[in-house]
Amino acid sequence: MAQELRLVGENVEIGVYSLNKALALAESLELDLVEISPNAKPPVCKILEYKKFLYEQKKREKVLKAKTSKIVLKEIRFGPNTDEHDYEFKKKHAEKFLGEGAKLKAFVFFKGRSIVFKEQGQILLLRLAQDLEDLGKVEQMPILEGKKMSILIAPKKK
Repeated sequence: MAQELRLVGENVEIGVYSLNKALALAESLELDLVEISPNAKPPVCKILEYKKFLYEQKKREKVLKAKTSKIVLKEIRFGPNTDEHDYEFKKKHAEKFLGEGAKLKAFVFFKGRSIVFKEQGQILLLRLAQDLEDLGKVEQMPILEGKKMSILIAPKKK
């Protein structure tokens, strides 16, 4: 630790003090000497109650964490030969998910020999993307991964 340090805080005259003088001042106020900025020249220290400082720091971090948004990913599964009623039913769910602010991953799962209907699966996913155009934007175009073709749609910002 440096022998000279800059002292800041309430009920303390701001200035550069020796380490011993700063410690004596903190002890006389019955508080702790806390290093705030160790990389500064000279290092910046503050006289305060350390437990209270930690408590308020945790409280600030908790508030910041609460403000960050959590991304939710919802999935909808289709077959390559999904009929009109099932498509409309699943499209309503997709609209609800995007309305709630969740990302949507829609995929067509090919069982057995149904892999020969790749074009139908792609058409189905592109149709879904077009129908949901006003609620979300396509982040990832339909791609085939093994036996499933998927598309990723993110909600539009309001």
